Amino acid sequence: MTVTRLAPGPRMSAAAQIGDIIFLAGQVPDDLTADVAIQTRQVLANIDRVLDELGCTKADLASVQVWLNDIGDIGTMNAVWDAWVDRDNPPARATGGVRLARAGMAVEMIAIAQARK
Repeated sequence: MTVTRLAPGPRMSAAAQIGDIIFLAGQVPDDLTADVAIQTRQVLANIDRVLDELGCTKADLASVQVWLNDIGDIGTMNAVWDAWVDRDNPPARATGGVRLARAGMAVEMIAIAQARK
């Protein structure tokens, strides 16, 4: 099978597709000075944007990994997630507390989706 890449750059691609499976790169917030709720909305909007570029929607998500800089923010992140997630097609999800790559970053998410045929 051939790997198809979306927006390949020198370090990574925005997404990579192998067959019917799409792997999204880690999606990060745009405003590192914002609180976790705003950052979560930004990350989810970025996921929506990448999926849209690939002809998919959040209903096509199979799995999402959520990384929080402070696991104590899980309640706030969940409130934003719950308003966003497709309730008829929720993906499998894991959430963990980790030290994120940039100062001010409260949340990062990676996702796997099924390509539309």
